[in-house]
Amino acid sequence: MKRISLVNTAHDLIATILGPGDSAVDATVGNGHDTVFLAEQISPSGRVFGFDIQQAALESTLATCRQSPSLACLTLIHASHADMAEKIPAHLHGKIRAIMFNLGYLPGGDKTVITAADSTLTALTAAVRILADDGLITVLAYPGHAGGDSETAQVETWCKQLNAERFKVSIIFSNEHKDSAPKLFVIRKQG
Repeated sequence: MKRISLVNTAHDLIATILGPGDSAVDATVGNGHDTVFLAEQISPSGRVFGFDIQQAALESTLATCRQSPSLACLTLIHASHADMAEKIPAHLHGKIRAIMFNLGYLPGGDKTVITAADSTLTALTAAVRILADDGLITVLAYPGHAGGDSETAQVETWCKQLNAERFKVSIIFSNEHKDSAPKLFVIRKQG
């Protein structure tokens, strides 16, 4: 059986709605792979806002993005994703076309520094407010690490509380349909 890459699935979904001149958010930049993907989609005239609480993640992302001609479209912000509503300019609220979350810890970094349900839920609440109509939020959650199971469950509960007339939510599973396998939450804001 072919392995499903949930990261690639998220990229494929976002590529269908994001284009040059759009604005997007990478809520958890990590090593910058999603950031580069978003920047390539919106370049040359769009803007990507990337958030991370770890300076090492921002530096890794900058190093990754230096290889991309889309670097000029990038704004990296050393802050929690929970602060996105206040850190993203107000004139862009309601105009952000895509927001990506890749929860957990920084690959290759300190595995004790992880995303936490409280800040993630605050960030998701802000994300649905600043998202454009017909915009898309992807949340890749990893229940298989310490704290990840609780965060994933709380994200799922949060998704179920969204207004079904305004938001369509789906969950995509990897081939390994077990409790510890990653899950991709896809949230579409209806126009």
